[in-house]
Amino acid sequence: MTTFAQEDNLPRVPLPTLEASCERFLAWCAPLLTADQRAATEAEVAAFLRPGGPGRVLQAALEEYDATEGVHSWLDTFWPYRYLGRRDRIALNANFFFLFRDPAPGQPQSQVERAAGLIAGAVDYKRQLDQELIPPVVQRGVPQSMVQNKYLFSATRIPGAEQDTVRSPYTDAWPGPSDARHIVVFHRGNVFRMEVLGADGVPHSLDDLEAGLRAVQKAGAEPAAAGTSVGHLTTMARAEWAAARESLRAHHPRNAAALDDIETALFCVCLEDAAPADVQEACDRLLYGDGGNRWFDKAVSLIVFADGRAGINVEHCELDGTTILSFTDALLSAPAEEHSRRSGARSQGLPALEPVLFELDDALRAQVRSAADAFAEYGANTATRTVSFDDFGSTTAKALGASPDAFVQLAYQLAHQRAKGHLGATYESIATRQWRRGRTEAMRVVTPEIQAFVAAMEDPAASPDTRRAAFRAAAGKHVARAKECQAGQAPEQHLWELELIQRRRGAELGVTEQPALYRTPGWLTMRDDYLSTSSAPSENIQYFGFGSTSSRCIGVAYVLLPDRFHLYLSTPLAVAGPMQVFADRLREAVAELRELLASGSSAD
Repeated sequence: MTTFAQEDNLPRVPLPTLEASCERFLAWCAPLLTADQRAATEAEVAAFLRPGGPGRVLQAALEEYDATEGVHSWLDTFWPYRYLGRRDRIALNANFFFLFRDPAPGQPQSQVERAAGLIAGAVDYKRQLDQELIPPVVQRGVPQSMVQNKYLFSATRIPGAEQDTVRSPYTDAWPGPSDARHIVVFHRGNVFRMEVLGADGVPHSLDDLEAGLRAVQKAGAEPAAAGTSVGHLTTMARAEWAAARESLRAHHPRNAAALDDIETALFCVCLEDAAPADVQEACDRLLYGDGGNRWFDKAVSLIVFADGRAGINVEHCELDGTTILSFTDALLSAPAEEHSRRSGARSQGLPALEPVLFELDDALRAQVRSAADAFAEYGANTATRTVSFDDFGSTTAKALGASPDAFVQLAYQLAHQRAKGHLGATYESIATRQWRRGRTEAMRVVTPEIQAFVAAMEDPAASPDTRRAAFRAAAGKHVARAKECQAGQAPEQHLWELELIQRRRGAELGVTEQPALYRTPGWLTMRDDYLSTSSAPSENIQYFGFGSTSSRCIGVAYVLLPDRFHLYLSTPLAVAGPMQVFADRLREAVAELRELLASGSSAD
């Protein structure tokens, strides 16, 4: 079965009825609202739903779009808006990272060896992808969409004044796989174009790649002068970066060529000139690091520290964690020598190498310096924390008769209650790749059953049996809701797309004002995240992370494996205190729930 053979045969994402989404929306937001807020929300939902009302008009437009020839999914315009339409910076706010597992004993440890091995693995993966030799992912017997793999190599986000675009292969402008033969390597803020495939398309050997990377280290030994590392501009808010990019292109013809080198490169390799002091520093540097040694718009950036530790930073607009997990597993599941041999690599001498140089005037240099300072301050104003449980994992949860994800999500809610004194809107990303062009669905975690569970845990008079029953009810509801999301039965993205249709086509459709539903306490409260959670289970990664999504949100990225449970937390520095308390309460909550469930099973 070839990689993309099944794409057009996958079932379409089901479009929910308007009634179903409105009913679910009311149920999902209700636990977070007062009685008055619920009543106000219900009244506006009724107005939205009335015959001839705005909801009916917008739903009819969406149904018509979904039935249009060439449209893969009713979400086809939603995803570009959601990711490419955001106007704030993507560095730290949208990109995500994985910290790879350390090399096994006997495997390459030096920076150059590790980087060369990762390049060889990526080139091998691209060769297989180009020939469609990578079998489609199948989960529980169900084939998954593979289309995101088309955005792993040579894909770059291009900033726009109002909405960004993507420059990538497999498009009308660039049909078929990428024909690029080069990568770009960053070192000390200097940028180099390095060919990893020879003139005939044959990959360079590991020795060749190592020689090329050592040549980069030598040529880039002097840190780039302040105001010359253009990568800093990719940390700016999108419209500002779009204007700066136009200024770059207009200033000198060489700049357009330099941008072309970076944007068409297969991927970035960022050689860091320091070794992180600990795991948390490694994670922080993978998330944001030195903007001058990054190109945050590039789909894939492999980052290798001076001590050989490594990870990946990913631009999120076309790539979700599940696709990057498969790519990471492929990179790390075989030795570099095996990748090199399998790809047909051979020694061809030192790879073609040249600096990528920009011509800058005083105004552009000032802009680079300003972007660098602003992003350094933004990073300093972000608080993070790693939390590791090396004595708890999915095996433990299953042995206690609980869904592993439900167990940890309930622990998050209990910890949040104890850290902040209340529950709050919680987002969990649910993969939906079993649908054509499927990506993720937005699950809202707080349910009446979770409220009752937390109340029982906080009630000194509640018996262990009462608490266990409340846990089981809440966990069962969590699993049921996750299954609904996987089945496309979730309200948020559906209602959000109806709002976007009103923005785009309201005048044409006669819905000239934003429907009041989108200003209700229910809509605003349900989507105001206190916790934003997502998981990435793979033996090949130690940590996964992303920035928080609002001024009081804690980003919770977790790796839950059979024998361990690792989290990376992030929040604005101004609310770092509650995040630290949340982390401490989470440790207590996991231990408490383990004891509660274990004593129940022994009593049975």
